[in-house]
Order: sequence, then C-alpha cells, then structure tokens
Amino acid sequence: MRRRCIGIALLFWLLSASWLWGESFEQALVAAALERTRQTVRYDGSYRAIAYPGGDVPTGTGVCTDVIVRSYRALGTDLQRLVHEDMAAHFTTYPSRRIWGLAAPDPNIDHRRVPNLQTFFHRHGTALPVTVNAADYAPGDLVTWMLPGNLPHIGIVTDRRSSRSGSPMIVHNIGAGPKLEEMLFDFPITGHYRYVPRDWED
Repeated sequence: MRRRCIGIALLFWLLSASWLWGESFEQALVAAALERTRQTVRYDGSYRAIAYPGGDVPTGTGVCTDVIVRSYRALGTDLQRLVHEDMAAHFTTYPSRRIWGLAAPDPNIDHRRVPNLQTFFHRHGTALPVTVNAADYAPGDLVTWMLPGNLPHIGIVTDRRSSRSGSPMIVHNIGAGPKLEEMLFDFPITGHYRYVPRDWED
C-alpha cells in the first residue's frame, strides 16, 4: 500500500512539473495512461451506483472506458461530470435511448459506455479521419474499435512505437487490465478523436 501511495504521489508530481515546464496536454495524457498500466485491474463492467461528481468504481476493477476516465481525471478533468452535463442538456443527441432504452441520463454509467464517449468527444473535441496510416495517429489521440460480437472498445494512442511495425502502441483494457500493446489495426476502427479540455487550451 505504501509503495502504491508513493507511486501515485510521484505521478501527480510529475504531471504537475510537466505542466509547469510547458508539456502539452497530449504528453501528460500519455503519461497518465501509461501509469494505468502499472495498476492491477480486474475486468468488470458491472453496473454500480457511484458518487457524483468525481465518482469511480473500485480501483481494482474497471473496463476500457475506465482507462480513459481515470487518465483524464488524473489531469483534473472529470468526464463523469462533463458527459452527464452534456447528456442532461442534449439527451437525444446521445445513443442511450436507442441502444439501452434509457429515458434520461444516468451519471453512474453513462461515461463508462464507449458510444457515449464517442458522442462527447465528437461534440466537444475533434473528430479525426479514420485511416490505415499509422502516422495519422498521434500521442494522446483516442481511438474506438468494434470487437467481434459488436462490442465497442476504446484506447489511448501513446508515443511508444512497436519495434515490429513502427505503429504507435495503445493503452487499453480489453479484458486483462490496462496494457500497453500494439493493436491499432487489429480490429475495425470506428472513431478517431482528440479531446483537450478547455483548462488546458492555450
């Protein structure tokens, strides 16, 4: 526990120092995502009632969306609150009624669903081209895929490169906890986004 606390404190210090030294948001997001790969997380997408805002499922559990939510939260951005507020104001823009039959936003789960994050990033970030050119995917970009069985998935592009293909490696949780892997083109890509919170914009 003590080692884990020291590691978390070191991460926040590094992120703060990086901001002071002029590091970009994208670089800080990659650092936060890579830190996720040092955590032991059991894949569990069960519905849970959580606090709002700033709520989270137990730290030892999570799914692909939790990698995104926790990485942004490490930089001071609460996607739970942002997604909920946007859905409350523009509910019909989101796919919750069509996909899950919901009649209103649910801050316990909405930010943990890939299609909702896709809608949010498209509305408030930049929707980038989906290509088969690895050079088009920059560190800090967010990519979504469709896995077999029509299962949506999401991950963060890093500045690490595969020694085999040269493609950027991805931090994601596809079932075995947050991992850094070469998998950008392993599944059909359904979205490519860049989201820099307003607090980090120049």
